[in-house]
Amino acid sequence: MPLTPDQQAEIDAARAAPRQTLRAVSDGMEAHLYRAAPVLDHGFVRVIDYMGDDSAIVQAARVSYGAGTKHVQSDAGLIRYLMRHWHSTPFEMCEVKFHVKLPVFVARQWIRHRTANVNEYSARYSILDREFYIPAPDALAAQSTVNNQGRGAVLEGAEAERVLDMLKSDSMRAYDHYEAMLSQDGQQGLARELARMNLPANIYTQWYWKTDLHNLFHFLRLRADSHAQYEIRVYAEAICAMVRDWVPHAYAAFEDYRMGGATLSAKALDCIKRMLRGEEVTQENSGMSKGEWREFQGVIGE
Repeated sequence: MPLTPDQQAEIDAARAAPRQTLRAVSDGMEAHLYRAAPVLDHGFVRVIDYMGDDSAIVQAARVSYGAGTKHVQSDAGLIRYLMRHWHSTPFEMCEVKFHVKLPVFVARQWIRHRTANVNEYSARYSILDREFYIPAPDALAAQSTVNNQGRGAVLEGAEAERVLDMLKSDSMRAYDHYEAMLSQDGQQGLARELARMNLPANIYTQWYWKTDLHNLFHFLRLRADSHAQYEIRVYAEAICAMVRDWVPHAYAAFEDYRMGGATLSAKALDCIKRMLRGEEVTQENSGMSKGEWREFQGVIGE
């Protein structure tokens, strides 16, 4: 189960005792606060706390007090300007803290984003649960033949069944041995910090992950992208839904300029100008490598 009974009881108690506050509140994020969004087979993401909203970004950019004299429309325009011109510090005025339950191999990808405060469940102190990520059939794919980091066709039939059986049996066997090494039945048992090394990378861990909005957008731009690994992408997509409700103007600008936009090199811009003048531009006369030209064609839709 994604949440333990104790965690659910803690959430229920927190939601049953709302408190009055004078700080900026995002109604959209309040709806997500403490609620766990299920991800994968045993994972989840939930918001523990947050600071700021769209107005905090505007306030920091103008160094103003309160709502100021500007209208909502001009606030949205300013946020778009800040996003368009790669300003970062106004977006750092908003922060959020998540509680995430995720497979260890996903956590090792996630931790590469070193712009957050992280505190992970300690397997030196506590015993990990018998919960493993087992891919759904449509996520069980072969190695891509053209991308060393990607997936190819979905496995089917006997091959898919064979792989799933190995994943399940290996996970259970490793956990059985983990429990046996920790056993106190008349024996001292192996230290938890040593017994954990036998566990597979698909076992679930948990952490608190706190970051500011600027760095969160960078994380989402990479991990919510269609090219990201599926298992981390679904976490990023769950977070996107929360951020969209938290800072709607900032998220709309992020979608437009980062997720939906493209960065062009000086050579690419020159090629576009030449095309607009009616010139025939090819890879050979573009000044780009074959890889650059292929990506450029993907951007302009050729």
